[in-house]
Amino acid sequence: MHAIDREYTAHPFYGVRRITVAMREQGFGVNHKRIARLMHQMGIQAVYAGPKMSKPAPNHKIYPYLLRDMSITQPNHVWSTDITYIPMERGFMYCVAVIDWFSRFVLAWDVSNTQDADFCAGVLAKALRRGKPSIFNTDQGSQFTSDAFLKHLLKAEVRISMDGRGRALDNVFIERLWRSLKYEDVYLHHYADPLALRAGIDTYFRFYNHKRYHESLDYRTPAALYFSR
Repeated sequence: MHAIDREYTAHPFYGVRRITVAMREQGFGVNHKRIARLMHQMGIQAVYAGPKMSKPAPNHKIYPYLLRDMSITQPNHVWSTDITYIPMERGFMYCVAVIDWFSRFVLAWDVSNTQDADFCAGVLAKALRRGKPSIFNTDQGSQFTSDAFLKHLLKAEVRISMDGRGRALDNVFIERLWRSLKYEDVYLHHYADPLALRAGIDTYFRFYNHKRYHESLDYRTPAALYFSR
């Protein structure tokens, strides 16, 4: 699974069959069915337009995507969230984060050994204690279409946007966040246990928000831009 995560993070447009080929070239005797099962367990899928992406649970409400061709002009205009697989020295965890689109500022995050809705909802509630966006965007994963998650947005009267089916690129900013987190921290440290992982990610996100200069932000930090208005 760790090798799959590295390949996917490097090439997020790879689907099951390309990941299978890459794993075979690295010496793993796997077929596409096993890779599909592992990618499902990890909660990942190719970032490209296709027919089967994140799936809502039955009876969960789906909201339209509101951000196509929209100009994001200020902090707290749009926030978004996602969940990612985090490999460790032994085993794995999941990380959820909420990010401000305009500044790329990480508003809240947490790690867990599950992908359940209550875990994701807890991170959302933490972010909303900082303020609220005009629009909140997610994919159509069951965690984010659940009542446990959506009730916080509805109570705060935030407009809800969800990526179109087969449109993982609609949430590209947080996909870039995961790439930065993994290549600049997780893969370098090989965290041995959840306590070390939590401490390491906390240090990284403090650096990311307050010290890491972003070329896309004219070499400003997310914090400088987020708190500028």
